[in-house]
Amino acid sequence: MRLLALWTDWVRGSGFGVETLAVAFSASASVFGGSKKARAPQGAAALFIAYLREMDVLPPEHQPSLHDTWPELAAFRCWMREQRGTKESTLDLYEHVIADLLEKLGTNPASYTVAAIRGFVLERASTVGRWRTQAIAVATRAYLKYLVATEQCPIGRERAVPTFANWALASTPRFLAETEIDRLLDACAGEERVRDRAIILLLARLGLRAGEVANLTFDQIDWASGQIVLAGKSRREERLPLTQEIGDTILAYIERARPRIATSRVFLTSTAPIRVVSRITVKCIVNRALDRAGIKSAHRGAHILRHSAATAMLRKGVSLTGIGAVLRHRSPSVTALYAKVDIGLLSEITQPWGGRLPC
Repeated sequence: MRLLALWTDWVRGSGFGVETLAVAFSASASVFGGSKKARAPQGAAALFIAYLREMDVLPPEHQPSLHDTWPELAAFRCWMREQRGTKESTLDLYEHVIADLLEKLGTNPASYTVAAIRGFVLERASTVGRWRTQAIAVATRAYLKYLVATEQCPIGRERAVPTFANWALASTPRFLAETEIDRLLDACAGEERVRDRAIILLLARLGLRAGEVANLTFDQIDWASGQIVLAGKSRREERLPLTQEIGDTILAYIERARPRIATSRVFLTSTAPIRVVSRITVKCIVNRALDRAGIKSAHRGAHILRHSAATAMLRKGVSLTGIGAVLRHRSPSVTALYAKVDIGLLSEITQPWGGRLPC
């Protein structure tokens, strides 16, 4: 209220009225800028404007979405869902790349020549790193395959997308040691953090992805058989064991900490406005737990716990086939990456160096 009072004092002094509060909010962005403390009144004003719109005091804000600007994106998403079973999170990653392609090359697929496609991908790749470059190429190739399948482009046009060097098994998996996982769980002790503990257990014990945890619903938890049912890639149904540790923690969250709102999603935000958590929220929960545990890791986020689950299983004697089944890998070559962390086994097959010994 104090921060909002600062903003409304400026609004009144600048001559704005109730009917022009939306205009005042846009104009005040340059006034309340700079440091986090200076931006605070603008943040309070954003909540106030949203409240007035919800109460119909101000008209709802209409910002054109990507689908409004580019109807081709909506058709592409629909085709990918129906024909390929692609997940919404993957399509969200594709959208911005394809929107840039439509803006750069236009909406007429007949103008998508080999030179134009290569030029677009290489221009976008010149300012980003290796992983982002791969994502741009994959998204562009997926859209061109859709155009070919719907007979909007000639067959083989997706081959115009250049490929980039990506050596198989060149990297090593990023993971936390078991002692660090224990410290991470200890940092989520107490009733106020039972939600965070349940989320981290699903990531670190079962190797779930952040999006899978965020989208988990009550219907996916089979309490009677002790299983979690997941809708994997390409609409495959996959089942994972619901261990006693994970089940008890989820039940503790549902019974004692979960806000009572009408939604089938399991995990909700802990502060108002109460809503379902997102993939980014899960990532932030892990990062805050890492900070509380004092774990100084160069690799952060939720996916490091998926790698940690795989390496922990490997060191306990689980086969690569078993690890691939838990992580739901479609190709054994993906799981083979984790063989690199078993240093003891690798040392048994290491051949002696055939070169000259150092002086």
